[in-house]
Parts: sequence; structure tokens; C-alpha cells
Amino acid sequence: MIFLRCVPLCCSLLFCLLLGCVSAESIIATVGEDVTLICNYDAKNYGKLAACWGRGAIPNSGCANEVIRSDGTSVTKRLSERYQLRRDVGVGDVSLTIRQVEEGDSGTYGCRVEIPGWFNDHKHQLTLTVVAVRPNPLRVDTREVKERTVTVRWTPVFDGGKPITAYRIDLKNKQTSWDTAVSTEVSNPELTQLTLVDLRPAKSYNLRMFAINSVGMSEASNVLTVTTKEAAPEGPPLDMQLEAVTSHSIKVTWKPPRLDHRNGALQGYSISYREYDPAGRQFKRWQHLSVTATREEESVILSNLKPSAKYGVIIQAKTNAGVGPASTAPLCSTLDEASTIKSSSTAATILIQDTTSVTSGHRTSAVETVTAAAVWGESTTSITVSPDPPVIELKEVKDNTISLLWTPGFEGDSPVTGYYLECKAVNASWDRTKTVVDFSPNQTEATIIEIIPSTYNIRMFAKNSQGTSKASNVITITTGEAGHQRVDLLTTISTDTHAAASVEESQSGHLAAIVVPVVLVVAVVAIITTWQLRRVKQKAGSLSMWLTNEALRYRNSEPLQEL
Repeated sequence: MIFLRCVPLCCSLLFCLLLGCVSAESIIATVGEDVTLICNYDAKNYGKLAACWGRGAIPNSGCANEVIRSDGTSVTKRLSERYQLRRDVGVGDVSLTIRQVEEGDSGTYGCRVEIPGWFNDHKHQLTLTVVAVRPNPLRVDTREVKERTVTVRWTPVFDGGKPITAYRIDLKNKQTSWDTAVSTEVSNPELTQLTLVDLRPAKSYNLRMFAINSVGMSEASNVLTVTTKEAAPEGPPLDMQLEAVTSHSIKVTWKPPRLDHRNGALQGYSISYREYDPAGRQFKRWQHLSVTATREEESVILSNLKPSAKYGVIIQAKTNAGVGPASTAPLCSTLDEASTIKSSSTAATILIQDTTSVTSGHRTSAVETVTAAAVWGESTTSITVSPDPPVIELKEVKDNTISLLWTPGFEGDSPVTGYYLECKAVNASWDRTKTVVDFSPNQTEATIIEIIPSTYNIRMFAKNSQGTSKASNVITITTGEAGHQRVDLLTTISTDTHAAASVEESQSGHLAAIVVPVVLVVAVVAIITTWQLRRVKQKAGSLSMWLTNEALRYRNSEPLQEL
């Protein structure tokens, strides 16, 4: 019985002696690594022996699909430089190193040490599994930084054994966490550079990137911190006010633009002012001065002005990158010579020069006023070619009529040849202007009859032989409320100053002869007009006008258009 139990064991030992015993193990590696497959023998006992490595199961002799061979001292044959015997072959260590393994390197490898004698070879078999991984992290550098764009670049990295399919970019404000970052995925693996747009000027951002393959996403790249360049302010100064101080001076006060519209550190303000000539119905040339930005409420006093004269003023904020849009205010008249104004101030003012003294517990400000000859840049006047825009004003809203008037600006190098008015729905862009109405150069006033309630924006332009002015200030008119109607179908009634004068000078007897026929004619026209208007069907926001070309006189003051 004992003999029978030993028979299987004896058979196994005999089979091992005939074919050679084979040890086996498994190794898992990732793409791109250097992998070493262990195989060694006792060189002290056997001496230096030949050995080989092959791919696949170990055959009865030699190595299948041989990749490298050694004579016991050095390598005598190899399939590729990727296969190396890096350890000490002379002491019996014939371990195989495969450099930068790929998925295609997966499979069975066999090591054979050729020991003299029958069935004495030492054989060692291993199974190598190479798996792909996520790409390596990117290294990102800044290439170019502008006011609203940042360009970054990177060099290609190891793809983890699977092709990179996309990149992800995270962008956030420097002061916030990555949870607030805006992420964008770009499905173009060939890219090595990209530009981020629509950034804010003079803002600091953090940026990082990721590479993506079919296995997953890489670790985050290095974090870039970039600060965009400054730009000119995109908003005007706020709360601008004009106040006549004396017959020769006007005080101007304002606040800086909104913080998110400054686009950098404010360096100062450009203040431009000019006198309105009522006789010539136009503005005189601009005078300019510059004020340093120092606080959240600024002021300056314009002096050496004419008494009882109207002045228009605009203010523009400045950064190192340029000048922003202008703020406007209604025209302001200096006091007449006979007026006496007592003024005092406990608030500090920002002028060309500011000094403060304290007396008996009261604080007063002594300021050096700015004359009309103050210089900003290299000249005190601006030479224009096209005319300045008119300044329009909503004069009166009564029942179903709206009265507008406008003040002509400086006519430029040639006389103004006309004006035109644009109207649009308040929520539409100016590209979708509904109505354009032309006016003669002598017309400065119009009365509009409204029909359908709505809200509109209205602006005007002046024209001469040299070109067209910039847009005037914009008036927003909401109709349809109590005492208001919508601007949709418009009839314009112009006033003739000569006709008005002749009426005032006419005899009372002539008036009595005219009043009755006029009343009858007006009544008939009103009935016909009402019947016609009821037939009109127009879409909301449309606007039409019929205007006469009679000369009209200027009335009241208006906000002044930007430079």
C-alpha cells in the first residue's frame, strides 16, 4: 500500500528530471515603466553559464522567440536595445530588464540557464501584464498676457499608453477656491497652445490644466497666476454735478466709475468744458484740464468764466492704458455780476492744489482755482472736423404729446447741414433702430403725438459736409402711464419764431376775424386725423414721424454729450 501511494510522486519526479522543472510567477506593470524579470543561478557552484530569454512557453531546448542571449560573461545577441541584462551576469544574475514597456509587451517570458548534463537546465517562466494609465501631468507656461486675453502653452507629455483625447482648462479668480473655477474641455489632442478670451482687465487669475485619455484624467498641472494688463475705463465717472459758485466760477463734483468698470488703477481725470453761445446757437471750443485721482469723492472749481454764461462740462477717468467714456450733466449758468454768493465747505476737495488749515476747531479748505487756460496734454483746444452732437432734452409730457428740444453743438469746420433722430425699443440694440427722422439745420424743437404705450430710447446726430457727429445723449421715454401714451405713430408740430412774433404784434381786431375760422378748421382736421389714426395698425416699438422744416428757437439747457 505504501509503495502504491509513492508511485504518483515518483512519476512527477521522473517527469521533472526528463523535461526540467519550471518555476513561474506573474508581474503587473504600467505603460512607460522599466520592468525587470528576475532570473539567476549559482555561478560559484556551476561557473559562468550561457543563458537566454524568449517570449512564450519554454521549449525543450533553447528559448522560443529569443529576445536576448548571454555567454555567461556578456550579451552576445539581442532583439532590441529595449532588452538589457543590467545586473552582474558574472555572478549568475541574468535578470531581464525591458525599458519603457508597452501594452504590446504583455505576455509570457521564459529564462533558460544552460547547465551541463542531461535535463539539468534551469528554467524560469513569468507572465508580464502591462496596463495603460492616465497621462502624466502637464507643465504649463505663460506665453502672452494682454488686457482681456491670456495665451498659454505646454509641451507634450507621456500619454499613459493610450492616446490623449482632450485637455481640460480650469480658470478662477485668484482670491477664490477651485470650486468656483470655470472648466473648459478642448477636444483637440494636437494642441500645444491656447488663448483664453473675455477676461477682465487688471485682474489676477489662477489657471491649471489636465490631459485626458481613455483611462482617465491626469493630475493637475502646475498652477499659473496671471494678471491681465490694464485697459482704459469702460464706465464714466458717477454722480457728476455742476453748481454755480460766483459769476466767474462753477464747482464740479463727481465720484469715480464703478469698481468693475475702472479696468485698473485710476490715475486721474480729464475735465473738458466750453461755453455755449446762444446767439450763434453753438458751443465754443473746448478747454481742458487734468486732475489727479485721490479719493472717492472729487471736486474742482472752474474759474475765470464769463458771467451769466452757460457752460457744458464732461469728465473722463484715466488709467495708464487710456481715457474712458465721459460723464455728462445739464448745462450750468454762472451767476450774474449782481449776485453775491456766500459759500463754505467742510468737505475736502480735490483740485490742482489742495491745502487745509484748522482754526478754532473749524476746518476750512483753501484751494487754488483753475483758469480757462489750463492745459491738458499739449494744447488747450481740440480741433474738430465733424460737428459735435446736439444735446436733446425731454421738454414736456402732457396728455398724449411729448415735446423735445435740442441744443446744437459746435458745428466743426463747416456749417451743420441737418440733424437726424433715431428711436428704438428700450430692450433692443441700436442696430435694430426702428425709425430715422431727418431735421433741417435750423430746427431745434418737435412735438410728438403718441398712440400705443411702450418704452423707447431716442438719440440724435448732427451732420455737416465733413461727416456725422457722435451720438447725442440718450433719452428714455416710457408712455402708457397716467397722462402718457406710447411713441408709435408720431406727428411733429414745429414752432416758427417769426410766425409767433407776428401773431403777438397783430391787432386784436384781426384776431377776432381769424379765431372763428381757425377753430372750425382745427375741429375738422382733428376729426379727420382721429379717423385716420384708428386705421393705422403698427407693431409695438415702431415709430414714424411727419415734420415741418420751420425754424424753431432754442429753449432750456441739456445734458452734454461725451467727447
